[in-house]
Amino acid sequence: MSFTVIDSNSLKELIGTTPTLSGSVVNAVTATHVPAVLQAIRLIAENVGSLPCKLYRRADKEAADDHVANRLAHERVNPWTSAGQLRVDLTADALLHGAGYAEIVRVGDDRRPVELHRLTPGTVQRRFKPDGEPVYIVSTKGQKQRHLSYRDVLYVPAFGGVAPVEAGKKALGAAMALERHVEQFFGSGARASTVITFPDKIPGSEAGAQKINNVRKQYKEWQENAAGEPLFLDGGAGISHTTMTSTDAQFLEHRVEQVREIARVFGVPPTMLYELSRGTYSNTEQMAASFLRLCLRPWLNRWQDAYTTALLTEDEQSSLYFEFITADLERADAAGRAEIYSKAIAAGWLNPNEVRARENLPAYEGGDKFGNPYTTTTTTTTGPAAVPAKENA
Repeated sequence: MSFTVIDSNSLKELIGTTPTLSGSVVNAVTATHVPAVLQAIRLIAENVGSLPCKLYRRADKEAADDHVANRLAHERVNPWTSAGQLRVDLTADALLHGAGYAEIVRVGDDRRPVELHRLTPGTVQRRFKPDGEPVYIVSTKGQKQRHLSYRDVLYVPAFGGVAPVEAGKKALGAAMALERHVEQFFGSGARASTVITFPDKIPGSEAGAQKINNVRKQYKEWQENAAGEPLFLDGGAGISHTTMTSTDAQFLEHRVEQVREIARVFGVPPTMLYELSRGTYSNTEQMAASFLRLCLRPWLNRWQDAYTTALLTEDEQSSLYFEFITADLERADAAGRAEIYSKAIAAGWLNPNEVRARENLPAYEGGDKFGNPYTTTTTTTTGPAAVPAKENA
């Protein structure tokens, strides 16, 4: 008989109880019902998945296209899953559960990696040997526990190994309580925008009902046909319109503030969660740039480290490295890119074909030469540093 050991965090997720003072149950499932949380997770995970990651040689910075690890990081991890989709799934696992795991399938005497398979969160435990080396215990339904070496598991953790959903559960619980209040308010009937009153008590008779119907009919006809004109009601009826109270306004402010709190939990700029109350064209553009540097970059570094640890041998790690291509996120507008590229070509640290490659354009003959096209002196060089040619005697 075998027993499955489940740690306390996994147990809380399985039974769905992560209590907060707001009374909301916060876990990987309920948290995504909050739109701001869902958008933050999608924003991080889908951007990590959409950026290309390639394997390069340190000596010449050429892509190692012939290495199997490049295929696993850049193309497909198995016949039914792309490399980008696996990054989306494991990054979302880390945001919701604290870490993402994928098992590495190896073949041959050299045990080269050929496939990656996502492991379901809650079925993996990370333990350590006395010397600090991690080992992974995988519990699969109907099977005995398996112990995997750190070399056989792609491990992508959240900051501190704690899911933002768990670390920020109080803020998420408050947001869920506000969402619940809105749902209950409108579920029980929205507040009337117009109130019609009568000076005297209307008797519960056919005549009283007829009086109410007449006033209702007059008011509807005025709404449909004579809006803006004076309104006259029979029977001395008076009319008033309800307005938003200070409590209502404060409630809306609380909802906006919770979106900002969720943005802080995930490290995402508020404007990227569509909280635009303080957004301008200038600061929104700057926040998008800071999203790459301050939020996305740490996740990309974790992925590069995970790929290096699991897919490269110790000898290969000294000569090969993984790197994400972030040019798409760093692009400015067309005029800005043209100015940057022009300066790069003139300074000699990019040649025309390298610029065309960044713009997904084909190379042309002679475009590999470095030189300043804005000077009359021709240059010849075999490297980035442009050297003026000798003048003819």
